[in-house]
Amino acid sequence: MECCLKCVRGIPYPSLIATILLYAGVALFCGCGHEALTGTLTILQNYFEVVRAPGDSLDVFTMIDIIKYVIYGIASAFFVYGILLMVEGFFTSGAIKDLYGDFKITTCGRCVSAWFIMLTYIFMLAWLGLTAFTALPVFMYFNIWTICQNTTMLEGASLCLDPRQFGVVTISEEKTVCTGTEKFFKMCESKEVDMTFHLFVCALAGAGAAVIAMIHYLMVLSANWAYVKDACKLQKYED
Repeated sequence: MECCLKCVRGIPYPSLIATILLYAGVALFCGCGHEALTGTLTILQNYFEVVRAPGDSLDVFTMIDIIKYVIYGIASAFFVYGILLMVEGFFTSGAIKDLYGDFKITTCGRCVSAWFIMLTYIFMLAWLGLTAFTALPVFMYFNIWTICQNTTMLEGASLCLDPRQFGVVTISEEKTVCTGTEKFFKMCESKEVDMTFHLFVCALAGAGAAVIAMIHYLMVLSANWAYVKDACKLQKYED
């Protein structure tokens, strides 16, 4: 019983909460983002008749493939990074609680804590950029979804969706889909637009959760570093 209580007391709960939030955010961003990109390719091929360019030219298909590989890297990297931060939280908690025991605070430990603070701050800025980047397709699909929802109220109006406005195809290619056409009604009646739009919204929520997790980690790491620094001074004073 005492051993179990000691183990429970030794768990760094702030780091554990931040790790769970980070994993949930990364899973939402990577999983929903990957499926939303796949849905985007399906919409472009089925309704806008966009085809993959021959050769190794950089088109929208190649860019989406690159983004998918980036998503794979993000999922793997932050899975490992969450484990590292959790381990750092365990060691820092042990250094504080066992200050007068066999566990000694070293300069290397303080440098590792400071390094994690700097790295987490950089990752927080990166996730802020990813959140802003994910907001762009959400805005685009919100416009398309709104037009599809309000087609009955637009009698006599002619609105066209042109992928050239978003840089999906080159200026010379005309791949417009206008209201009142058969392609437009098929696209709006299908679940692909609605599903892809909500997947991008979930990916945006996941990126936001990852930002909150990074801020939480920064607070935890900064507090741990301050505690270790003060504990090191107290240890020298006691010695």
